[in-house]
Amino acid sequence: MSGEEDAAALVAQALSRRSPKDRARFLRELLAHTAAGLVVIEGDRAAGEAVYRLADAVVARGGH
Repeated sequence: MSGEEDAAALVAQALSRRSPKDRARFLRELLAHTAAGLVVIEGDRAAGEAVYRLADAVVARGGH
């Protein structure tokens, strides 16, 4: 299993332990903590690029 598969399995498992109404909040918090971790590990520019790419993907899928 690759690192990406490990991460996906970990998130899926964490989501499965939460009620449907708590899942969106969990994902928002995960995104915020992930971005903060990227700032520490790779710096502001890399974290900003990752957040920008995420926002771009949301817009491309028709999100608000």
